Amino acid sequence: MKVILMMAITLDGKIAKYTDQPATWTSKADKRIFVEETKKAGVIIMGRTTYNTIGKPLPERLNVIMDLEPDVQKNIPNKLEFTNTQPKELLKQLDGRGFNTVILAGGSTINGLFLKENLINEIWLTVEPRVFGEGLSLFKGADVDLKLEFIEYIQMDTNVLQIRYRIK
Repeated sequence: MKVILMMAITLDGKIAKYTDQPATWTSKADKRIFVEETKKAGVIIMGRTTYNTIGKPLPERLNVIMDLEPDVQKNIPNKLEFTNTQPKELLKQLDGRGFNTVILAGGSTINGLFLKENLINEIWLTVEPRVFGEGLSLFKGADVDLKLEFIEYIQMDTNVLQIRYRIK
């Protein structure tokens, strides 16, 4: 199973200024490629806080929400699932359901869980022309030293780049 971490970041490497900040600061170009790639994969994994900033399941793909105390009563078959399953087991379950690629969409704690277990294959960062100074970093709780291999960059509009790396 291929796991692609797909996040928008500021030039100073922040994914948000504060914990429950909605992604309204990202460009239309970022939103367009995010929708396209998550629909192509068919499944997106995120944490409860990230899901709450969106406020509803993203259509035409399975939304898997990781939470220590999952609200399984809100599950909608093939659209929305809450789980406290550990990352490795979750990927095994999704693979068994026929998914080949998963988009990991944060936040920093969930990203850190997957990184710490060496489960991320690629990192796709949309670099937005913003600087927050303070804020949330891409990973939380993962003390690692990774080497990355450049795959490509895509100029999404005059101000926005997406940079893609493979984890060696």
